[in-house]
Amino acid sequence: MSQSPRACAARGDVHVTPSTPPPSAWAGVVLIAVSASAFGAMAIFARAASAAGADMFAMLLFRFFVAAMLLLGWCRVRRVRFPSRRQALGIALMGGIGYVGQSLCFFGALQYAQASLVALLLYLYPVFVTMLAAVFLHERLTPVKLGALLLCSLGTALTVGGGQGQPLGMVLAVAAALIYSGYIVVGAKLTRGVDARATATLVCLAATVSFGLMAAVRASQGAPLHWPSGAGGWAALVAIAVCSTVIAILTFFAGLQRLGAGRASMLSTLEPVVTVLLAAMLLGETLTPAQLGGGVLILAGVVWLSARGTSSGG
Repeated sequence: MSQSPRACAARGDVHVTPSTPPPSAWAGVVLIAVSASAFGAMAIFARAASAAGADMFAMLLFRFFVAAMLLLGWCRVRRVRFPSRRQALGIALMGGIGYVGQSLCFFGALQYAQASLVALLLYLYPVFVTMLAAVFLHERLTPVKLGALLLCSLGTALTVGGGQGQPLGMVLAVAAALIYSGYIVVGAKLTRGVDARATATLVCLAATVSFGLMAAVRASQGAPLHWPSGAGGWAALVAIAVCSTVIAILTFFAGLQRLGAGRASMLSTLEPVVTVLLAAMLLGETLTPAQLGGGVLILAGVVWLSARGTSSGG
C-alpha cells in the first residue's frame, strides 16, 4: 500500500492518482506541507490545553464537534455527495470506534511521554498498514516493503530504548499506531468510491457522538469534563479543531488532487518532523541520540516505502 495512511484514514480513501503532476504541482506541495504542519502541531496544542486545565475527554469532544460542524458546512457549500445509508453507517462505526480508540491512545500517550516521542512512534502506522494489508487484503509483500519494515523495526527499538519517556506513554503511542492501522485497512474497503470530505465529516460526527456518550457516563459517575481555565487554553482547543483537523484535512485533500497519492505520502512525513521541532522550540523537549537516530530510521522506512512502492507498483 503506497498511499499514506493519513490519505486513507482521517481524510478518507481518495482515489485520485494522476500519472503526472499538473502545472499547479508547487501549489500541491505547499498545501501538503501546510496539512502536515497542521497535523504535526496538534500534540503541541494538546499540551497547551492540558496545561490550562482541560482534560483529554473535553479536548476530544470539542475537537470533533467543532470539526464536524465546520466540515458539514463546507460539504454543503461544495455540494459534496454523501454515500448510501448503509455505507455511511459503516464509515460512522469505523470512526466512532476505530478513530475514537486511536485518539484516546494518542492523547493519553501525551500525558506520559514527550510529544516528540509520541509523534515518532505514531508514525509507525504506514508500515503496520502494509503488514495488515498483506494479511487481510492479500497485498504482496515486496522486498521494498520488507526492507521498510526492518528499518522501522530497528528505529522503534532505538526510539523506545533511548531512555526518555514513561513506558505507559510509549505503549499508548504504539497502540495508537496499531489501532490507526486497523482502522485504515477496514476503511480501505468501506470508503471505496466515497469523497474524502464526506468520509471525514462522517468520522468526525461519529466521534462526536462517542465522546458525547463517554462524557455523559463520566458525568453520571461524578467525573465531569474539565475545560480550560484561561483564554490561552481555549485558543489551543480551537486550534486543535480548526487548524489540526479541518484545515489539515481540507489542505491535504486539495494537495492530493494536485500531486497524487505517492508524492502526498512522502511529503506527509513532514508531520512528525514538525512535532519534534515545535516540541524542542516551545516545550523545551530533547531527544536522546538513540531516540533521534530511531526517529530517522522510522521516517526513512516510511519515505522509502512511499517512494519505491509508488514507482514499482508494490
